Amino acid sequence: MSTTEKPRALITGITGQDGSYLAEFLLEQGYAVYGVVRRSSTETFERIAHLIDRIHLVNADLTDQVSLIETLNHVRPVEVYNLAAQSFVPASWHQPLLTGDVTGLGVTRMLEAIRIVDPSIRFYQASSSEMFGHVRESPQNEQTPFYPRSPYGVAKVYGHWITVNYRESYGLFAVSGILFNHESPRRGLEFVTRKITHGAARIAAGLQQELRLGNLDAKRDWGYARDYVEAMWRMLQQDQPEDFVVSSGATHTVREFCETAFQCFGLDWEQYVRVDTSLYRPAEVHELMGDASKAHARLGWRPTTGFKELIELMAEADRRHVDAETRREA
Repeated sequence: MSTTEKPRALITGITGQDGSYLAEFLLEQGYAVYGVVRRSSTETFERIAHLIDRIHLVNADLTDQVSLIETLNHVRPVEVYNLAAQSFVPASWHQPLLTGDVTGLGVTRMLEAIRIVDPSIRFYQASSSEMFGHVRESPQNEQTPFYPRSPYGVAKVYGHWITVNYRESYGLFAVSGILFNHESPRRGLEFVTRKITHGAARIAAGLQQELRLGNLDAKRDWGYARDYVEAMWRMLQQDQPEDFVVSSGATHTVREFCETAFQCFGLDWEQYVRVDTSLYRPAEVHELMGDASKAHARLGWRPTTGFKELIELMAEADRRHVDAETRREA
């Protein structure tokens, strides 16, 4: 790469919530951004539609080793961000083999492709707080033992440790960011946070009468995805590869999330939310709360968006979304 050429970054999962925010951030930093997309009969580029003219999309798949090698040879990135996964936790019980293949073994395929093509590439692996599962201590930090409680969590533990193994075996600059729950208006509707804000918006507009949810007592450490992608980039700018917990350091129940979201629409959540035990997980993760003090000290990273502000952002976006939907149907 010439001294005048932009550094190239490759993002798997670029069409997802984190991928779209990371692409925006890297463009602001002066990167040429390449995104991996799978060949599909339906294109789901909604989150990156506003970036299509500024990024480069390449066809590859984490289940296909050859496609990853070809992609690295073609793009020649200096950094790879592996954000792609089967990432909806409840679906991992219904598709455990797919989850293991993509979310677990897919990490190995990308690391092996890097080892073969260019070991100088810096690699970021999207690890997850779901790895802590049935937590051994609270808050959780980089040294807390893992105890995953879902096929997704188990696959993420494999992806995490294979990243450590390639770092220690081959000297790769490979790091894992153990990100706690991070949300945004771009979160998929199947995730409970977006399900709540979108459901509240529809109820306020008279489009539905109730919202069915599972365990309201589950506690999570929620932050804003736009804040968290900066931490990913900062990890790859360090002198030495290390893993980091990224979190807000505060925990709230799903019940609190409901209360705050419905308040944004002037509604009492208890009048509309119904508990549906069929939505409970087979093995529940009761409480997650991260200790990001290492990221504060080493990366100079801190979240800028609080719990209430995050929900207000999501609620306002869903208000506009539902209003637009209503106008189209009128």
